[in-house]
Amino acid sequence: MGGGGGGGPFVNRSPEQLAKQVRQAEDDTAVKVFETELNSLLSELLSAANSRDISLVQERLDDIKGEINDSLETSTDLLFGGSVAKHTYVDGLSDIDSLLILNDSDLAAEKPSTALAKVADIVRAAAPTSASVGAGRLAVTVQYSDGMQIQLLPAFRSKDGLKVPSFLRDGWSHISPSAFQKALSARNEECNGKLIPTIKLAKAIIGTLPEKQRLSGYHVESLAIAAFKDYSGPKVTTGMLPVFFEKSRDLVLRPIRDSSGQSVHVDAYLGDADSAQRAAASHVLGRIAKRMRNASAHMSGDQWKAIFGLTDD
Repeated sequence: MGGGGGGGPFVNRSPEQLAKQVRQAEDDTAVKVFETELNSLLSELLSAANSRDISLVQERLDDIKGEINDSLETSTDLLFGGSVAKHTYVDGLSDIDSLLILNDSDLAAEKPSTALAKVADIVRAAAPTSASVGAGRLAVTVQYSDGMQIQLLPAFRSKDGLKVPSFLRDGWSHISPSAFQKALSARNEECNGKLIPTIKLAKAIIGTLPEKQRLSGYHVESLAIAAFKDYSGPKVTTGMLPVFFEKSRDLVLRPIRDSSGQSVHVDAYLGDADSAQRAAASHVLGRIAKRMRNASAHMSGDQWKAIFGLTDD
């Protein structure tokens, strides 16, 4: 039988063309190997981020709720208004926030500073003596000796949803946490379920920054909703993570405006559009995006680890 024909990819190629083709094949193989290694690294980091002991969080919140009910002689509802409810919490960060809804309480007529101080006094009685309790501008923070930190935002029901302490003044702002959660869930579905892990990884990176440079958890989530609107790129965390920081670099320069009811509460702490604080945040986010692109261009797992604050011993 004759061996006629077809040839294959190396027929009618000069030595130079063959060498180029071989190099391309080697480069393609190296890229695939690196992508596999990067996927493995991000999966490991996600597992670490997911290690929060939710049952212990719930136990501690129940203790606090019981003490408040007894002290105020009223009923309270605890609503995971933040990262726990949206599954975007990250272990090791102060990223647990619970809305403490005070029903029929006289505190509803008080200024937030008064309500926060009263709640902090009550929480001190419920928390272990080894824990520290403090009232900030927005929330009561409980810092436990094992490193867990829980933030409690006092809230009251209103015709517009809930009212919580405002960033801008000693007054109340209206929010709709359920609408925000629905918006995030919808965008996550559009991204084939990869938005939530992308947010967790972004928070882990932001958590390595000096405290003054960190964005709030709500803000990161709001930026993610905006950044991936009509997103048509690869729906994988390795591709979406740099996109988040690149898009957020521009988005952070202006106050977030969305239909979830959270806009007054999300990023007012950075001031007006194009403020110095927003310019600084934009610079930091852009720098992170550039480091990611450089790490991938050099196919360097070590550079990627450094972005997460990890170094090989």
